[in-house]
Amino acid sequence: MMKKFVSVILLILLALTASGYKKPHTYVIEPERNAYFHNNLGLNYMQDKYYYAAIQEFKIAISLEPDTQASAVYYKNLGDTYMIIGYPNLAEDCYLNALKLYGLNLEYYINLVECYKRMGVMKQRMNALEINSNPFNKVLKGLLLIESGNKRDGIIMLDEFCSAEPDLIITGGIKSYLKKINK
Repeated sequence: MMKKFVSVILLILLALTASGYKKPHTYVIEPERNAYFHNNLGLNYMQDKYYYAAIQEFKIAISLEPDTQASAVYYKNLGDTYMIIGYPNLAEDCYLNALKLYGLNLEYYINLVECYKRMGVMKQRMNALEINSNPFNKVLKGLLLIESGNKRDGIIMLDEFCSAEPDLIITGGIKSYLKKINK
């Protein structure tokens, strides 16, 4: 009796180990990969001048990853699309969101200044900026000064920012921007 019981247990163990059982594959939904995919679709639509479809794809990408650094790029792309089709007031919100998520990209500041220029509100935005509350407001104010024609004061303000914050990523971009506009 015992011999039969041991042989049955051994057969069951052998069947389990030799059967080649594998867990079924489960598909994992990765929102960051899908957001990246939708952003690329939006860029393709922009290239083909299908702006409404591009806007929808960028919005999908943003909704899949709303609060990440990558979303700043999606907001920037959405703002660029709005600027192309002539809606700078909608682009302003996109650029501000991009700056909120990642404030170390000089291109976002330059795009926001261009947006203000198209809206015709550069003076109002410049007067509303409080430099003491946020050091990055110096960058925006310096760019606004340069774009409004007060090049000297804008360069001084950007140079002061570079002196105060030499280790930030944006500082290198500001220095190269200053070299470019001084030529």
